[in-house]
Amino acid sequence: MNTLETLQAALSDRYRFEREIGAGGMATVYLARDLRHDREVAVKVLKPELGAVLGADRFLSEIKVTANLHHPNLLPLFDSGEANGLLYYVMPFVKGETLRARLDRELQLPVEEAVRIAVAVASALGYAHEHGIIHRDLKPENILIQAGQPIIADFGIALAVANAGGARVTQTGLSLGTPQYMSPEQASGDRVIDARSDIYSLGAVVYEMLAGEAPHSGTNAQAIIAKLMTSEPRPLLELRATVPLHVAAVVEKSLAKLPADRFVSAHDFAAALQNPSFTIPTMSRVGPRRTRADTLRDRAMIPLAAAAALLLAAALWGWLRPTPPSQVTRYMLTFDSTDAPTGLFSRITMSPDGSTFVHAGGPRQLLYVRRRNELQASPLPGTEGAVAPFFSPSGEQVGFSTLNNMLKVVSLKGGPPITINDSVVGRTGGAWGADGYIYIPSRAGRQLVRILPSPKSKEDDVTVLDTAAGEVAHRFPDLLPNGKGLIFTVFYGAKGRTGTAIAVGDLASRKHTILVPGIHARYSVSGHLVYVTENATLMAVPFDGASTKVIGEPFAIAEGLRRAGLGTGDVEVSRAGTLMYSVGGSAEVSELVWVARDGKATPVDSSWRISFAFPTLSPDGRRLAITVFAGLESDIWVKQLDKGPSQKLTFEGMNSQYPTWTPDGKSVTYFSNVRNGGIEYDLWTKRADGSGQAALQLTFTKSLAEALWSRDGKWLIFRTNGGTAGLGDIYAIRPGIDSNPVPIAVTRFQELSPTLSPDGRWLAYSSNETGQHEIFVVPFPNAGSAKSPVSTHGGSEPRWSNGGGELFFRDGAGNMVTVDVKTSPTFSFGPVRTLFPASVYAATLGRRQYDVSPDDRRFVMVRQLDSRAASKVVVVDNWFEELKQKSKK
Repeated sequence: MNTLETLQAALSDRYRFEREIGAGGMATVYLARDLRHDREVAVKVLKPELGAVLGADRFLSEIKVTANLHHPNLLPLFDSGEANGLLYYVMPFVKGETLRARLDRELQLPVEEAVRIAVAVASALGYAHEHGIIHRDLKPENILIQAGQPIIADFGIALAVANAGGARVTQTGLSLGTPQYMSPEQASGDRVIDARSDIYSLGAVVYEMLAGEAPHSGTNAQAIIAKLMTSEPRPLLELRATVPLHVAAVVEKSLAKLPADRFVSAHDFAAALQNPSFTIPTMSRVGPRRTRADTLRDRAMIPLAAAAALLLAAALWGWLRPTPPSQVTRYMLTFDSTDAPTGLFSRITMSPDGSTFVHAGGPRQLLYVRRRNELQASPLPGTEGAVAPFFSPSGEQVGFSTLNNMLKVVSLKGGPPITINDSVVGRTGGAWGADGYIYIPSRAGRQLVRILPSPKSKEDDVTVLDTAAGEVAHRFPDLLPNGKGLIFTVFYGAKGRTGTAIAVGDLASRKHTILVPGIHARYSVSGHLVYVTENATLMAVPFDGASTKVIGEPFAIAEGLRRAGLGTGDVEVSRAGTLMYSVGGSAEVSELVWVARDGKATPVDSSWRISFAFPTLSPDGRRLAITVFAGLESDIWVKQLDKGPSQKLTFEGMNSQYPTWTPDGKSVTYFSNVRNGGIEYDLWTKRADGSGQAALQLTFTKSLAEALWSRDGKWLIFRTNGGTAGLGDIYAIRPGIDSNPVPIAVTRFQELSPTLSPDGRWLAYSSNETGQHEIFVVPFPNAGSAKSPVSTHGGSEPRWSNGGGELFFRDGAGNMVTVDVKTSPTFSFGPVRTLFPASVYAATLGRRQYDVSPDDRRFVMVRQLDSRAASKVVVVDNWFEELKQKSKK
């Protein structure tokens, strides 16, 4: 039986095949009737030799990615399958003609018509690119015209072939593109191409619509590609003088040899095409009228032309021979003190094409964007408190969490950030999938969720904790390109297990499998898993994204990576093969310093250097309770000041933090996850000398975080964990008297860092109710009777002076400031006065990172030992070439 008869026999219950209506290098198209829906369809059948190379399961799995594309200028996918060994997919039958047929008939199109078609096609391409899908074979034959509207066809076959077995296909002699419209990087065999390759192809199509010929032509594919690689197309204005200058400029820019010289996105292409003022500095123009001197000069150039022909032959040989490996380039990004990367978690990310870096930095922890051709980064307004940024698939938007647990999205083209969610997401990394969803840890970090990047979107769980195995959290997601799975980090903290591992999850079943021990991982399109180990080594291991299995032995890439909160680092791999990671300056190495009111700093004890946070002085100022991080765990320690001994106070629970002293100075209250297998956070109190067992101080309906005691010991003031819905709220309770806590500051906003005046009459705290965190003071405990805003330009981490006449806090610029206050007969305050710049010292919105000596003359603060080392970001271009060499060893 022939192909048509084979199809009819296998699919007779679904389709009635009528005739062949087209054929190409990879597939044949048949007109058929969909019997279930009574409609005409086009059934595209892959050539048998191509199907044999790809394999049915892999091809059909990859082509389904296009089924989720819905755009008026994209031809949708109806169905796909296998019929007696033949791979096929089904599309609507378009009753019209292809752009190729129209060009064959008319040769050139009116300028307005060509522009209209190009803008519509660019819109469809931009939509697909935002979903992480590249066409790879855009040409007039794949653009259908129906009722005057262009519709792009075949978004499935080139993508599926490239992903399912591109290298094996090219070995059969089949091409994954068309030479006349193929970008130089695609023609040179680059494994990874991005949206700019499609922009080149669209530029070539527009060139032909206006000029009547393709940018490059030849007698065969090799000749065309030789011209593509070695020469420029004839200026469009030379072939058709009526083309507007801005249209010619758009075409010339889109046909640039280097991807970096083209438009970044299809949307930019369309905008420029509709902008009469658009131009480029290097635009080709039509020359002056020729003279006799020109003719004589041309005759003199004949020998040179012969030499040029020899050079072209050499260039053709150079193209046809094996391409030498690209040179690996390694360098460091540098930052100054105003924008140096900051943050406890991942601080810097890289666009999918490797052209742009975005990092959180500076005293206000803003997002900064830095493109390859720029020496300095530029701030993105409105992104204060940004944490763990990540790019959209198109590279045009950046998602990020904030210190107050909001999920936001900002466009690199300008405009304020959009808040996506303010109550359910965490701060430990995110990933933006080609399906349009953002994947991010839940607020408590217990499982990963996905959410659409639009305000008030609802989240769906995509992973489930294996509590029987001791799992307590899933963090740091990264999507696999097939859209079916994701890589993430599993945290253990129950059932007697601690540590982390890298896992791969299936989005359909929400089940996951442990792959390797590690802390933070990224998938590389080279077919590797790149991950950071417990000892700060960057590793790579061969990984098959289809079977989601490790298929080789791991090997080291680099050592001494920066490790930050929860052990995470800054690691990214672009589709184009650029590797980026941070080294040195571990956030786990810091020291305690005394800082005078004039800013002069003196180490507390130079011999005690570890990962410190949240220092709290005893009432007499002779001892210090502090959180100490050791790997993924945290505990409370107590130290005799200044150079006295220190001892570990807590031994239960994986995380014990935020210490506060009882008024008599004999005990320390803190939060810890001792109960319920490490899931719940409660308040505990333990004697500061380590004697006796820790006593459960308070449980609540929500997980608890920081606490403080009133000086008379009657009130325990506490706030709920920012990891619970509704954000942080402040309550107070009189232990032994009240059965239910008294709400002090309980709103839909976030209230943090409560501090009580020495006379017990006023409570200060920070809140983001104005859009940014500011300092507010309310009466205590009757907080609803009044509220005084103290700061107006940002404020966090308030601390009442021990004398009661001042209120210290950090302003929005990161300075330590003070305000003179009076608490009787009512509350009043004076102007804000700056004490000293404090951006070099640890800061956290959630809980104060400093304390004040009993005489109010100096502050105990946490200083990272080498803040400059923390800003060393290594970039490796053409890293895939280095990876190939390492893989061979």
